[in-house]
Amino acid sequence: MLQNLSPSQKKLIVCLLLFLATLAVFWQVKNHDFINLDDEQYVTQNPSVKAGLTFKGVAWSFSTAHADFWHPLTWLSHMLDWQLFGPWAGGHHLTSLILHAANAVLLFLALLALTGAFWQSAFVASLFALHPLHVESVVWAAERKDVLSTFFILFSLLAYARYAKSPGWRRGLAVFIPYLLSLMAKPTYVTLPLVLLLLDYWPLKRMEAEAQGLEPKQNTTTKQKRKKIQNEKTTGPDRKAAILHLCTEKIPLLLASLLFGIVAIVVQSRSENAMFADWPLWVRAANALISTATYLWMTFWPAGLAPFYPHPGMAVSLLKAVLSGAVILAVCAVAIRYARKVPYLTVGWFWYLITLAPVSGLIQVGKHSMADRYTYIPLVGIFIVLAWGAADLSKKIGLQRGVLTAVAGTVLAALVAATWVQVSCWQNSVTLFEHTLAVTSDNYLAHTNLGVTLNRMGRTEEAASHYLEAVRINPNFSSSQFNLANYYAARGDKEEAYRHYQEAIRIRPDYANAYNNLGVLLASQRRFDEAASQYEKALRIEPANAGFHYNYGVALANQSRLSEAARQFGEAIALRPNYAEAHNDLGKVLMMEGKPAEAASHFREALWAKPNFAEARRNLDRVLESQKKQGK
Repeated sequence: MLQNLSPSQKKLIVCLLLFLATLAVFWQVKNHDFINLDDEQYVTQNPSVKAGLTFKGVAWSFSTAHADFWHPLTWLSHMLDWQLFGPWAGGHHLTSLILHAANAVLLFLALLALTGAFWQSAFVASLFALHPLHVESVVWAAERKDVLSTFFILFSLLAYARYAKSPGWRRGLAVFIPYLLSLMAKPTYVTLPLVLLLLDYWPLKRMEAEAQGLEPKQNTTTKQKRKKIQNEKTTGPDRKAAILHLCTEKIPLLLASLLFGIVAIVVQSRSENAMFADWPLWVRAANALISTATYLWMTFWPAGLAPFYPHPGMAVSLLKAVLSGAVILAVCAVAIRYARKVPYLTVGWFWYLITLAPVSGLIQVGKHSMADRYTYIPLVGIFIVLAWGAADLSKKIGLQRGVLTAVAGTVLAALVAATWVQVSCWQNSVTLFEHTLAVTSDNYLAHTNLGVTLNRMGRTEEAASHYLEAVRINPNFSSSQFNLANYYAARGDKEEAYRHYQEAIRIRPDYANAYNNLGVLLASQRRFDEAASQYEKALRIEPANAGFHYNYGVALANQSRLSEAARQFGEAIALRPNYAEAHNDLGKVLMMEGKPAEAASHFREALWAKPNFAEARRNLDRVLESQKKQGK
């Protein structure tokens, strides 16, 4: 059907099919909710994001390390989504979906520009668009950074295809600028310069062309010379100089990678999930080998996918690590041995290893052993090997194009079915974490987050059972201790609540909410001096938290430290101007200090922010009646 069309027409049709097919397979996300896993800190409980696009928000996005990343473009994209869609989760998901569909198209165009191989490029892009391992990056709102950073990196690859044909500073700038934007969305692709060197080897073959002082695209004589070079396995000074030149031209990209890599390390090292904090190098290396091999298996058998795979820690299997390492080394040996004969194997395999390296687990961030989202761009390397390998194999065995097309169609159909099912698992927090518990074992995070979700639905006893199971599995997970403490506090079991708050704080000394909630527990026992001490600790960690200031003010007021209480209420109001309770309590303190006019003003502010605030109405009536009796 496409044979009678021009190349540009065929390209346009494939681009449209890729885009529309991706939308169709993922379209159910428009009805999905936000997830109780990072979506709160990224979107739903992030006041900077919920303010929409503002000058203050833009300044915040470029200055904050919130969520343990410096990625201003990601914050700006979330702000824009909130500006457009507000709390409708479907709108946020559709933005990520559109970016993913655009990425599939850009990948096709980039590979086509780099290789000139139409159908192989289309097949790689289709695998990228429809593989279940990529679901997490698309349907998880907090992972907008994946699809956004990839969007820009693919523009860099597309620009590099043009640059390689005719190098120049303008075309080099067209590679560099999208690369910077990608790093400002997520610093994962610091390895791009190495990937470009792989592409210089194949399919661009710039190393051979540079060694002869030739342009990559030349006439038949040039091709003959290049073949002669290949056959003679040229390794002389010209080739070394060519490699040095290709490395030198990437220095600006390397400097950007170094800068953003340092920023990422500094930011992450200050977080609660600080790198290298939990496990020694040998544990991280073993886990990196296992996860690298496991991703390969999951590429061909994408079953049992989950948003969180618990890290085995010191219990990591050394046997699995050795076997995984042996497989990886064996493939490396084959890729190097046959680099000239099947260069796409070499480039595809090392593309996979190089782009996976920053997130392999060797540099450990977080409590997970691996993550589906980490395969978003690395699997392109494996897809390249499959696409070009299948084309070569079909030629060698004389396989008809129709048979190859049928096999490719069957593979894509299977991926579509698996992806559709996987997308449905992300419908909401309950469906996601119930699925996670069904396909993983000893998953304390899934138990904890499911418990939080059930608690919000009023299913408190079910929630508690999950908290207890999470604590049983991992007593050193602070979130499960904290939520279990909240459960006991709500039941009135103050002794158990106190114990679990203390455990949460022991595990995580900078757990501001645990200090605050422990303060609330102590205040309920009228131990206001101890409560005030906990609020002080919480505020040292989060000085811009209006709720902490308010609670501290209440504790101080109950100790008759009125001027200090007034100051804390004022801080709460400065941070949250419509804080009705803070206005009301500040009004009460001002009344006790003999300042009825100022008190009345704050009672009115409380009623303006919360018209049905009965206590503020009573307080205002009292102060007005008092002023009336005094003839004021």
